[in-house]
Amino acid sequence: MPKKPKAGFTIERVQTGVRIEKRILKVLKALAELYEISLGDLLEGVVLHAFEGKCPFEGASLERISALKKVYGLELDASASHRLVES
Repeated sequence: MPKKPKAGFTIERVQTGVRIEKRILKVLKALAELYEISLGDLLEGVVLHAFEGKCPFEGASLERISALKKVYGLELDASASHRLVES
């Protein structure tokens, strides 16, 4: 017997202009493409996990992220948070 899909949540999305570090964006876009979801869906999932103090990624996903960071030259980590300065 096929599984019933989980009930969805009706939401309202808004368009926003957000400035983000270039290499972080490249990694996020590549990750969204790997999961075949939109960048917005990926960001919503990450934020909802963060709001609950949960890590949104584990195991193979973290390995993929590490590889993508190397591809795009992203050497920043959490310790850089709130210390980024634009050139």
